[in-house]
Amino acid sequence: MAERTIHMPKRFTGVSPLNFVLLVALGGVILTSMGKVAPSPQQLADGVPDMTRLVGRMLPPNTDPDFLARIARRILETFQIALVGALIGIVLSLPIAWFAARSVSPLGRGNLLAKAFVSFLRTVPDLVWALLFVASIGLGAVAGTMTIVVDTIGFCGRFFAEAMEDAEKEPQEALSAIGAGRGSILVGAILPDIMPSLVNSSLFALEKAVRSSVVLGLVGAGGIGQELKVAFDLFQYRNASMIILTIFVIVFLMEVCTDKLRARIQ
Repeated sequence: MAERTIHMPKRFTGVSPLNFVLLVALGGVILTSMGKVAPSPQQLADGVPDMTRLVGRMLPPNTDPDFLARIARRILETFQIALVGALIGIVLSLPIAWFAARSVSPLGRGNLLAKAFVSFLRTVPDLVWALLFVASIGLGAVAGTMTIVVDTIGFCGRFFAEAMEDAEKEPQEALSAIGAGRGSILVGAILPDIMPSLVNSSLFALEKAVRSSVVLGLVGAGGIGQELKVAFDLFQYRNASMIILTIFVIVFLMEVCTDKLRARIQ
């Protein structure tokens, strides 16, 4: 009877003095931050009754037909913002990711500039972009769509570039050996290899766009968020609860649909 080899898990390695100092400093920063911004038990105890009263004022949700019809129009606008913005952003992300991808970029070392551009788009929060577009374009859905475009480029640009960097090298080398240019290598070797990853990232981007477009209305960029802001500003809490429930249903259905699509392509 053959002996079975048992592989023991790796033990923790020793911590160097520098790493120990860094860990202690990090722990100190976390503890200090918790003391300043974390809620105290007294604050939680005082907030529970107020939250209970607020929830009581939000129930039951408003089911007036005229109000539901207005919400339906806003939901449709939210979907349009998310879909159009995500689609434009995904299309623009492909060439930008190609420029940013290491070893396959036609810019050579200039890929760092494209990568920095993508990182900048991803670093600035959605609501900040929405405020900028509202200030420059004006209130409404167009500002929300532009915000989703920028946010999608920051999201997909990074993952598309990483997928291109991780693509199989043998097909690329084969095409390069027969004199193919970088564009031909991209179309003939890289994109076919990473297509499942591109589709997966695109579906995540669409799901993210739906969630983001919901809150853009809080700063005047169109969609259902505008109705939610108006409801809270006017203390119409029953309206607000119906809007929140509608948002939950829409986001949940979008997650279910994208999960099923991802399962099919894997």
